[in-house]
Amino acid sequence: MCRTAWKPSTEEGLTDTEQRLLSKMYQGLIQGQRACLAEAITLVESTHNRKKEMAQVLLQKVLAYHREQEQLKKGKPLAFRVGLSGPPGAGKSTFIECFGKMLTKNGHKVSVLAVDPSSCTSGGSLLGDKTRMTELSRDMKAYIRPSPTRGTLGGVTRTTNEAILLCEGGGYDIVLVETVGVGQSEFAVADMVDMFVLLLPPAGGDELQGIKRGIIEMADLVAITKADGDLLVPARRIQAEYVSAMKLLRKRSKLWRPQVMRISAKNGEGITEMWKKMTEFYEVMLGSSELYRKRRRQQKVWMWNLIQDNVLEHFKSHPAVCGQIPILEKDVLRGVLSPGRAADLLLKAYSDRT
Repeated sequence: MCRTAWKPSTEEGLTDTEQRLLSKMYQGLIQGQRACLAEAITLVESTHNRKKEMAQVLLQKVLAYHREQEQLKKGKPLAFRVGLSGPPGAGKSTFIECFGKMLTKNGHKVSVLAVDPSSCTSGGSLLGDKTRMTELSRDMKAYIRPSPTRGTLGGVTRTTNEAILLCEGGGYDIVLVETVGVGQSEFAVADMVDMFVLLLPPAGGDELQGIKRGIIEMADLVAITKADGDLLVPARRIQAEYVSAMKLLRKRSKLWRPQVMRISAKNGEGITEMWKKMTEFYEVMLGSSELYRKRRRQQKVWMWNLIQDNVLEHFKSHPAVCGQIPILEKDVLRGVLSPGRAADLLLKAYSDRT
């Protein structure tokens, strides 16, 4: 069955029951109620057309609240957004638990959005981070939310970006976005955070070669993890190698040179120093207005990403196209039609009916 394209809604288009539900959710959210935050994120993650409309109304309310609060804070952002990435086995979850506990002890409210991989077949995701961060998940000043990607990059961009806004509206002043590993989702996440931190294990070997250029160029800070015990010597060597390598890369900012540090989440060494470097970065970017310019550029990137996703969805659901897709896909799989020819036929069918 072909689905009709979703159209955004205004608050006037909602029923009284829906408006009351959103009002209650919004009030609970800005008052810091975790249950309302969880409910709001579930709403923006929904693929149901009506719930999408409700989610956009809620987000408009939250954005208006953001503007009011930022004016009261003389333009200072409500939260520091940090992206965390690294290959599997780098100890991201262990680091986040140690780092998050340190931040909450210092009076911060921390939200962790863990972007999990989804199965392209079933749509299911691992969502294991909450079980690995047992102590932090019990901390009332912390909120951990696994977020499935649904197998698409757009899933990362839309739901994670909107979840960030909701967390900030809920009073969380530090938002950590953890990605699954090293791949396309890292580039999407780098376009929605203020600072991008790369965590690397000390004994990675040649498998790290493939990530050096693209991901390292985005990193504002590189942390060599597990720098303790027998891994301390390899950690020092890897740190020296990355310090040398990063000197050859083009600087992303005129005001900040990416740092390379050693940390150990196991015994807490280097965690405080790492936070000092992160706050130094934030203050430098904020003081120079580069942070504001970066966020404005990100807003533009998000808008075009969403347009791209919605245009593709509209194309797939168009009456002249949706019936032809399975037929042409079968011909492509059988090898009787080239992918390029199939694409041309679908585009022609679409353009002839528009």
